[in-house]
Amino acid sequence: MTSLRPEQLTEISEQTLSYYNGSSASFWEGTRDHDVSQNINALINAITTETPWRILDFGCGPGRDLMALAALGHIPVGLDGSANFCAMARKHSGCEVLHQDFLALDLPAAHFDGVFANASLFHVPSQELSQVLGKLHESLVLGGVLFSSNPRGPNTEGWNGPRYGAYHDYDAWKRFVLEAGFEAVDHYYRPTGLPRDQQPWLASTWRKTTL
Repeated sequence: MTSLRPEQLTEISEQTLSYYNGSSASFWEGTRDHDVSQNINALINAITTETPWRILDFGCGPGRDLMALAALGHIPVGLDGSANFCAMARKHSGCEVLHQDFLALDLPAAHFDGVFANASLFHVPSQELSQVLGKLHESLVLGGVLFSSNPRGPNTEGWNGPRYGAYHDYDAWKRFVLEAGFEAVDHYYRPTGLPRDQQPWLASTWRKTTL
C-alpha cells in the first residue's frame, strides 16, 4: 500500500476536486443520461429497514442520482467535495447536499438506511479507505446497506491525469469493507452481458450487521 504524507493527501483532494470544479458543466452534460438503474436497484433491493429510507448519495456529483432516488419516494441527501457539484445538485434535485471532503467526513451516527457510492470511493487513497468506510459504517443504522461501484484494477493507485484513483479487484475490496464491519450481500460487474475483460466496473452491496 502506498504511504502518503499529509501534504500529499491534501494535494490529492485539491487537485482531484479542482478537476471536477473546472469540468462540472461538461461532466453534467456527459453523464446526466447514464442509466445506473441497475445500481440503484441493487441498493434498494438490499435494504430491509422500514421505509421511507434515508439514503446518502456519496459523491453525488451534479445530482442525477439524487433526482432518481427522490422520484422513487426516498429521502436522499447528497455529499460531494466539489462546491460546483454541490450547487448543481441542490438546484437539480432540491435535496439537501453536504459539501464535505471525502477525507474529512462529518456525518450523523446511525442515521442513514443506505449509502449509494456510485463511482466515488475509488478516489480515496488506499491508506485512508479504512477510516472512510468506518465513518460510512457509523452513519448507517443497524441493517443499513452500503452500495459501491468502482472501476476495478490490479490493486494499483495513483494519478490518472488530473485525478487520483485506486483500482481494486474484488478480493482486495472485500477485505477493506469486511474490516470496516460490513457483511457481503452481492457483487457484479458492469456493463452487463459483456465478457469480463470488457466489464471495467465492480459493483457490490454490503450490510451493517454490528454496531
